[in-house]
Amino acid sequence: MDSKAVPARRPPSSPSITLESAGPVAPPAPEPAAPGKKGPMDELDVLIRARYPIIYVVSWEEERVEQNLRQIAAARNKRLHVWTCTQGVLMSGEEPKSHKASGDATTDPVAALDAVLANVDPAIYLFKDFHPFTEDQRCNIPTIRRLRDVAHELRDTYKTIVIVAPMMRLAPELQKDVTIIEFKPPSTADLAKLLDRIIEDVKDRPSVKINLNAEGKEQLVQAAKGLTLKEAENVFAKTLVLHGKIDVQNIGVIFSEKQQVIKKNGVLEYWASEEDLANVGGLENLKGWLVKRGKAFSAKATEYGLPAPKGVLLLGVQGCGKSLCAKAISSVWKLPLLRFDVGRVFSSLVGSSEDNVRLAVQTAEAVAPCILWVDEIEKAFSGAVAGAGSDSGTASRVFGTFLTWLGDKTSPVFVIATANNINVLPPELIRKGRFDEIFFVDLPNERERMEIFRIQFEKKGRVPDGFNLAELAKQSEGFSGAEIEQAIVSGMFDAFSENKELNTDAVLKSLAESVPLSRTMSEQLSELRTWAKGRARPASTFSGGTQIDSIRKIEL
Repeated sequence: MDSKAVPARRPPSSPSITLESAGPVAPPAPEPAAPGKKGPMDELDVLIRARYPIIYVVSWEEERVEQNLRQIAAARNKRLHVWTCTQGVLMSGEEPKSHKASGDATTDPVAALDAVLANVDPAIYLFKDFHPFTEDQRCNIPTIRRLRDVAHELRDTYKTIVIVAPMMRLAPELQKDVTIIEFKPPSTADLAKLLDRIIEDVKDRPSVKINLNAEGKEQLVQAAKGLTLKEAENVFAKTLVLHGKIDVQNIGVIFSEKQQVIKKNGVLEYWASEEDLANVGGLENLKGWLVKRGKAFSAKATEYGLPAPKGVLLLGVQGCGKSLCAKAISSVWKLPLLRFDVGRVFSSLVGSSEDNVRLAVQTAEAVAPCILWVDEIEKAFSGAVAGAGSDSGTASRVFGTFLTWLGDKTSPVFVIATANNINVLPPELIRKGRFDEIFFVDLPNERERMEIFRIQFEKKGRVPDGFNLAELAKQSEGFSGAEIEQAIVSGMFDAFSENKELNTDAVLKSLAESVPLSRTMSEQLSELRTWAKGRARPASTFSGGTQIDSIRKIEL
């Protein structure tokens, strides 16, 4: 070993600083990072060379962290040791049974820290799942104290302790001695390299078909973003087992893997959507805007300099297709749709509601790119406007947490929020910058109603040309899309009870017997339209609203 590897102990008062040299071997290529930013491996290498004694890496990917540390150790002419509470301290890559006796002696965390000090050779020590011993609990007092002692002693050596854990648990006493690094999920380049390796491994097998061009490969990689390398490898292998091929159609299998991640969360709900924009009648402005934004999730858009779209707020009349658009755009963009049920967020435990919001947004970012759907957002956060008196300010704090994330997020999480009542929405939510655009969804006009009738008849297994669509559209003035669907269903019940086939007269009868919401709540609808004029962009190409109160009554 080089004599410079073990420096003489300096006096405590000495101000000199000894840095590790770059060494004879150049470090391996780091994980791709944005220009001007260091990747996690770069940062680890810098901290180890600067002789930071204890580094805390927050990551689920122990193998990935260990692999990076193995490369750093080889480049710095050091050994890499790994500690677990079941095996003790072992050399990285060695079988546990070959060092059973010594391993058993160091399973205790304090004994493992003593072993670190006893070793005089330059080394990196990776402590896996050490976070239960660094929590602020009475039973951890000896371990915390010993860890502080070790941090002081390691400053004079070429030894480093790296703690890897899926979550950060740090006692206040350790905050000045420990440096935190967050290992983010694999980058697009990492996932592309993994996919290329899997394709290379199976390309010579006649039973496996590879049907991927550059665009298809990019779609698969984008779909896998947010998964760990192990999860991505598993799901790519799953597609081979299920279908015997790798192509763009495998995206559904990848989404199912993300669904598992979401189910473990408990706050978000994975929504498997089979809708399409062709099933949305009218709303041409909104559909065109959404189709354009879908292209911004590609690598080409990133190279162009486009940021990821933030989201859209859909205001308007109930039953006019706002939620349907959220489901349809998930299929068009080929991105997972996550429904954010704010009702699950609120809990009886003080402070847990805010934690649930953070957990929800962290999960959404973990599986990004994705679509986060917040349905009827005014009901979710209406308490933020009412004040803090009714619920001790819980709604205001939850809303503030969500609002901060909405304004500051840079991850490709597209938020679709729907609202029916603008009066109870907090003004902070609708200001520019929270969403890319605010659309007002009005009642469908006559042309759009014809389109809705055509779509609904096809969904019910009927031939639209067998109905008088023009007459139905004319007689359904003031009806929303949901009310048109219910009128058709009601007509089907009547026709079925009379042992007849559904026809135009049966639907017209149902329309005549129904009272649309636009008539029973005409005042609220008029107020909503007045607010939206000049404040929100119309979702339809033509103004489709039925002017319920526009007829002037004159006595003659």
